[in-house]
Amino acid sequence: MHLPEDGEHHVVIVGGGFGGLYAAKALGNKPVRVTFIDRRNYHLFQPLLYQVATGGLSPADIATPLRAIVSRLKNIRVLQADVTDLDPSQQIVYLKDGQVSYDSLIIAAGVTHHYFGHDTWAPLAPGLKTIEGALDLRQRIFSAFERAETEEDTERLNGEMTFVIIGAGPTGVELAGALGELAHHTLINDFRHINTRDVKILLLEGADRVLPPYPPVLSERAAKSLDKLGVTVITGAKVTDIEDHIITYTDGEHTHQIQAATAIWAAGMKASALAHVLAERTGVALDVFGRVKVTEHLTVPGQTDILVIGDLAYREDPAGIPLPGTCPVAMQQGGYAAKLILNRLKGKPTKAFLYFDKGSMAVIGRHAAVVNLGRLKFGGFPAWLTWIFIHIAYLIEFDNKLVVLVRWAWNYLTKKKGARLITNRIE
Repeated sequence: MHLPEDGEHHVVIVGGGFGGLYAAKALGNKPVRVTFIDRRNYHLFQPLLYQVATGGLSPADIATPLRAIVSRLKNIRVLQADVTDLDPSQQIVYLKDGQVSYDSLIIAAGVTHHYFGHDTWAPLAPGLKTIEGALDLRQRIFSAFERAETEEDTERLNGEMTFVIIGAGPTGVELAGALGELAHHTLINDFRHINTRDVKILLLEGADRVLPPYPPVLSERAAKSLDKLGVTVITGAKVTDIEDHIITYTDGEHTHQIQAATAIWAAGMKASALAHVLAERTGVALDVFGRVKVTEHLTVPGQTDILVIGDLAYREDPAGIPLPGTCPVAMQQGGYAAKLILNRLKGKPTKAFLYFDKGSMAVIGRHAAVVNLGRLKFGGFPAWLTWIFIHIAYLIEFDNKLVVLVRWAWNYLTKKKGARLITNRIE
């Protein structure tokens, strides 16, 4: 595959997440030609993956085909392909099945799970970054309840009824809260042998509090909300080993073991493999998590035609604090990357990228969330409503927004979750 040149400035975007998508939309119907590449054919709203994993939503509720999103932007061509390499000197991106030349390149390839040198833990404690991962986790969660219903051995029953989440950042906290809702409300009348309220949900965090990036007052509030849902928070916990159904951790001088049928990893991220390819081809420096250290204009040093945005990029704010790997950062960087390219074509300068922090939030359960808007910090029901409407607003397509809003309303009124299907193949 080799796309022909037609005289227009050709922008290649790698990655269909928030950064890449917002860059593409900002370049839509502008005097440039855009090739939009992703290994999948859809944009995924990752902040709601935990809802798929716990049966609150179906995959189609939080995913939209990329071609549908940009169908009215006639200067954008979408390719489902794997990027394997690049040649900055020749301005070529190599695909698994061909190559594409570029004038400007935007790389927004995202991150993957970081097991800190223990990659063998991945199948035992999977993370949550893809639809496939969410469906696998959903299978594990609901299968554990099904096995518990028929288990007569007390020790094995306790193991099936124990869930361990490693990492108490926003993903870990939201997952723990959703599991608490599931056990204490949704499934409470569905089984006859087990009482789902007897479930043990353990949230392990290496720091001294949950939601470490948040102000301490919101961390404390989140911890109290988790406690009401039956979640046991263990701080200062460093996981040292994960074997089949056994999680080992230390809390200083003492070592502890937990028998649990289900373990979930939410403890860290590292850059995708494309960052290392970029480092080899350009000499750009990477941070400890493999993210690309970009300039104030989000470009690779010495390569003004290559921009790196989103979770893959490492950049500090004026105070020297690294920008968080969140959707708002990626969105703003995507828009900025498009503006920078368009300004260059007009011969206009562009100021350095400056992230405008609109705040952060995390949901814990029904009526429970925390919102940090700088000077304004609050929780409870108002925070929960804020979380709902913010997430609805960020969903890409109108159909998705309407479906999710209706489904959440139904779940709220009935305390039921309709997507509780176990879809693994039965031999």
